[in-house]
Amino acid sequence: MDFGSLSEDGGGAFAEKDPTGRYIRSDEFLGKGASKTVYKAFDEVDGIEVAWNQVNIEDVLQSSQQLERLYSEVHLLKSLKHESIIKFYSYWVDDKNKTINIITELFTSGSMRLYRKKHKTVDMKAIKNWARQILRGLHYLHTCSPPIIHRDLKCDNIFVNGNNGEVKIGDLGLAIVMQQPIARSVIGTPEFMAPELYEEEYNELVDIYSFGMCMLEMVTCEYPYSECKNPAQIYKKVSSGIKPASLSKTSPLATIRIPSHGH
Repeated sequence: MDFGSLSEDGGGAFAEKDPTGRYIRSDEFLGKGASKTVYKAFDEVDGIEVAWNQVNIEDVLQSSQQLERLYSEVHLLKSLKHESIIKFYSYWVDDKNKTINIITELFTSGSMRLYRKKHKTVDMKAIKNWARQILRGLHYLHTCSPPIIHRDLKCDNIFVNGNNGEVKIGDLGLAIVMQQPIARSVIGTPEFMAPELYEEEYNELVDIYSFGMCMLEMVTCEYPYSECKNPAQIYKKVSSGIKPASLSKTSPLATIRIPSHGH
């Protein structure tokens, strides 16, 4: 889910309401994900602005897997309560307009990736503060019973409230509840995937590897392995233990160890 930056147009025009009349969607567009469009909305009961994530059912129904993934994200979000995990408020299916609608909290500054692009110079103190919050969120997910692996942790899926420095993990659409100690499916974003994810035998430590890659992007403002032209090249480097080129570009990071295969 990419919350993007707030658009200038759309100025709060009333577009639709949820079945209870509590949530009012504006035409103000916040961003677009793979199958979601995100709008700004208003919660009339609590008097707060929220994010209205809208999914076209026909888009999702092209694959039963996608629909399953969406429903699992919704059920997962409903059960999670932590200050470093995106807050979930409500969801419903609109049969008439053929949409699935999910209300989550609104992030004033969009994703960490966009935030870092906008603010090029950031002190290590701020980066450490962000890192602590992400780790608290991961610790919460990994200590759930059974543990939850995010599997697609990256700066696009970490969201920021720039007015108070609050950082939260979002987009749990690929998360898997670990019923068995070892999960078996290749899924995620290649640049952030740990070697064992490709080998289809992994546990929650894959998120720690991805966290290391997020840290690298936060410090360098560069996507890890941006020197590679395609996922196959990334896989080759990751499985051979070759570190991202951006690691050598900053002196503080030269001493940071990217977790290896065995972590």
